[in-house]
Amino acid sequence: MKLVTAHEMQELDRTATSEYGIPSIILMENAGHNTFLFMEKILGQLAGKTVIFFIGPGNNGGDGLVVARKLYQAGGRPILFTIKPLAELRGDAATNAAIIKRLGISSFNISFSTSKDRNKTTEIIFKQHAAHPVACMVDALFGTGLGRKVTGLFAETIDFINQLKTEFGWPVLAIDLPSGMEADTGRIMETAVTADLTVTYGLAKPAHFLHGGKRIGKLEVVDIDIPGDAVKQLAPAGRVLTADTTNLPQRNINSHKGTHGHLLILAGSTGMTGAAILSCKAALRSGCGLVTTAVPHNLNLIFETALPEVMTIPLPESTDSLSMDDFTEIMDTAAGKTAVVLGPGLGRDRKTARLVKNLYQEITVPMVVDADALNILAADPAFPAKPGGPRILTPHPGEMMRLSGLTIKEIEDDRIKAALKLSRKCRAQAPLQSGKRPAAGNDFHKNPPAIHGNVIIVLKGAGTVVAANNGQWAINSSGNSGLASGGMGDVLAGMIGGLLARRHCPWQAACNAVYLHGLAADMLADKTGCGFTPSEVADQLPAAMKLTQKLKP
Repeated sequence: MKLVTAHEMQELDRTATSEYGIPSIILMENAGHNTFLFMEKILGQLAGKTVIFFIGPGNNGGDGLVVARKLYQAGGRPILFTIKPLAELRGDAATNAAIIKRLGISSFNISFSTSKDRNKTTEIIFKQHAAHPVACMVDALFGTGLGRKVTGLFAETIDFINQLKTEFGWPVLAIDLPSGMEADTGRIMETAVTADLTVTYGLAKPAHFLHGGKRIGKLEVVDIDIPGDAVKQLAPAGRVLTADTTNLPQRNINSHKGTHGHLLILAGSTGMTGAAILSCKAALRSGCGLVTTAVPHNLNLIFETALPEVMTIPLPESTDSLSMDDFTEIMDTAAGKTAVVLGPGLGRDRKTARLVKNLYQEITVPMVVDADALNILAADPAFPAKPGGPRILTPHPGEMMRLSGLTIKEIEDDRIKAALKLSRKCRAQAPLQSGKRPAAGNDFHKNPPAIHGNVIIVLKGAGTVVAANNGQWAINSSGNSGLASGGMGDVLAGMIGGLLARRHCPWQAACNAVYLHGLAADMLADKTGCGFTPSEVADQLPAAMKLTQKLKP
């Protein structure tokens, strides 16, 4: 599913009108009509039932007026509360306001200046509800263009909608986006409507998937007749990760362990062997043919006991953590491997830090850089140093803060911008190498970033963002709060490494692993609720990969 920013959606509207000759009022009519159809699909027949509309002063309010008209013509009972008198609306909204007036549909200017005003509004609603039960409320206050804090009458109206929902259980349908939410970032601009249903037009927006989407409810993307060629011309850089975007090729019946890649995992130290073990398990569960881990020799017995399927190399000069003294042996071990994971549970010993910096710059195969390896790089004044090959960095917000210099608030306020900024910062140092672009599996992967000299950022959290230095970005749609547990990131790092080893290009590996990681967690949550472990997520991966094949159209 493609995603567009608020500006890109405005550009699509403009293109449809100016270049294809589709009047903007037709787009508004299509939006309102299809919204009404969705309402009836979810809520059932609305004839004889009341729907409360909260109408803003712009085109979002105009969309709401079309829905109200469709409801009225179907025998429903719309009741409108407007921020501005209908006579003061402009453009296409004014045209629809004039139709509403001629039809005799009830409308009231909303005001909360005094408790008397609030009581009057409530009285109107309950008088109508007594005669014709309220089926739902429609939020048509703001569209996708909101870029300021919500205050005054708008804030009071939003709080009133939420209060009615809480006290009486009336569902809320938001038009395009719950009012008070910023379209590009998902930020709450002081206050926002909590919707049960959201109908958006043309294409989904980033806010529908960022920060968990708890205010979105069930999302429906409806067609308003934006020409497909206009979307192709725009070529939006954003996607949402779903089962449809996964790209897992079928395994050839004649394949063998060497066919599916050989991953080297450099991880673990005294007290943190579990992180390395989880990464190894996830890599195997992702279908990697061979996994080798190079470990401190004092810890080798732990790894051999815990992971009979994984080959271990005890490093002679590394005792409790990996050491720069074993650099040559590690480089020799990396020769012939198809991918590397560096970081889970490494610790930050001085010799470990030197090793990480050198491996980041010297290893030429694709590498996942996670956990302590990220913190070591972030503390290096020379970061971002030139990577030796493709790199996938997997920070959580705290690690992202140290890598980027941004505050946690700046990162969480605009996760896409933060991830793209760091990717470009790292890419500026990346060596330019030539290489054959990997074959594409579907539309989502037709133009992946070049496989060589590329740095991809996986910014973890609710609505994990994957960002590449060419401007391409994606937001994950899978996952749940059960992933908020230590060790889940180690599993994700191993998954990405396993897919890299299977020769997925870095963009494909990152996107596929992020979605499958969340899907495995969703499958576990459906069975048991939260409380599942990282090991269980790793063990669920084969079933998650199988399910994505079934979910594809």
